[in-house]
Amino acid sequence: MTIKVLGTGCLNCKTLEQRTREAIASLNIDASVEKVEDIQKIVAYGILRTPGLVIDEKVISSGSVPSVDAIKEMILKHALQAAT
Repeated sequence: MTIKVLGTGCLNCKTLEQRTREAIASLNIDASVEKVEDIQKIVAYGILRTPGLVIDEKVISSGSVPSVDAIKEMILKHALQAAT
């Protein structure tokens, strides 16, 4: 699983990256986290507000900083959908 945090480096973007890493560690899953700060790459995902969270090239969240538990739910939901 590849997870990308989209954001230009603001506090919310850094917080989302930290919470995403915590969620992955808590779930004990094999996933990589990539921080995307290039504005052109961020715009290519079609989000209007950062930070954004992308799992396997699908935008899962944008414009907010979900809790660690909410991120865990998003990851698990995506994994279930990918398995079917």
